[in-house]
Amino acid sequence: MPTPHEAEKQNTGPEEADRPPSMSSHDAAPPAAPSRNPCCLCWCCCCSCSWNEERRRAWQASRESKLQPLPSCEVCATPSPEEVQSWAQSFDKLMHSPAGRSVFRAFLRTEYSEENMLFWLACEELKAEANQHMVDEKARLIYEDYVSILSPREVSLDSRVREGINKKMQEPSAHTFDDAQLQIYTLMHRDSYPRFLSSPAYRALLLQGPSRSSSEA
Repeated sequence: MPTPHEAEKQNTGPEEADRPPSMSSHDAAPPAAPSRNPCCLCWCCCCSCSWNEERRRAWQASRESKLQPLPSCEVCATPSPEEVQSWAQSFDKLMHSPAGRSVFRAFLRTEYSEENMLFWLACEELKAEANQHMVDEKARLIYEDYVSILSPREVSLDSRVREGINKKMQEPSAHTFDDAQLQIYTLMHRDSYPRFLSSPAYRALLLQGPSRSSSEA
């Protein structure tokens, strides 16, 4: 008579007998390389996610240290009543005023188009750069931040201007983005500036002028 252990072996089917020793759930082999799949979600659609993340971090750090589109003097500037009134005379006067640019930028932020001002200011900074190495670096940052279709802060440029920039980026200069800057300047002038003049923020500044002057008198 077979022992209980032998009976258990006899009741085991052929498939079970040929199967290697089972593994517990925590010993099971991991799925085939699922960790590579998230790579398809990268902006570059490549398989170098970690490298790409480091590169984007480098761009962010470089932009913050080398491109300061809104200097502290613009943040702290207090416009006079006459200066505030002059902003309604022309878009040029608004853009030539540090305080005006600051107020206008805050307005653009409410319209989710702040990147237009940031791009224009970055181009102004680039044109003031004399060191060719810094010109190359800043031009690359401007391209990645505001011209590349992969950027969340891409500005609206037509195909002609984009093609011109792509050619000029082979040998960047301080004037690589001149056509693009003019196009964005025109866009802000035509679309955003009229709404800014009728905005509550600008009207509030106009109302503050006379009361402040009378209190000082």
